[in-house]
Amino acid sequence: MREKGRLADWVAIAAGLALGMSFVWHGMYGVSGSALFVLGLGVIMAAVVSLTRPGALSGEVAVLAIGALVFAMPWLLGYTHLPLAAWTAWIMGGGIAVLGAYGLFQARQTRRRDPDSAWSSHVNRIPA
Repeated sequence: MREKGRLADWVAIAAGLALGMSFVWHGMYGVSGSALFVLGLGVIMAAVVSLTRPGALSGEVAVLAIGALVFAMPWLLGYTHLPLAAWTAWIMGGGIAVLGAYGLFQARQTRRRDPDSAWSSHVNRIPA
């Protein structure tokens, strides 16, 4: 049986789910917790785009950018004094960014092999 989608995208979905729920584990119910939840949903949505369009680079770039943002969030939102929450953001953000970079490499290879798997390659033509 053939696997549907790339493993990196499925792992990114799982990481996005864990990131989105991590505010509950750390008891962060303010702006920081909301940001973790929203960025976790963003990772999930970008990874789903990558699953449905394996040659589109936009989903992988979004996963990479969100991972970098999550990595910087403890400094940006000022919760470095909460070590468990900060380490969760650093580890999850770094891992998500690595998944995005690896997925970007795979998406570029898929796009070279099959240009029809990307967004920009589709042309609506009316048959004559």
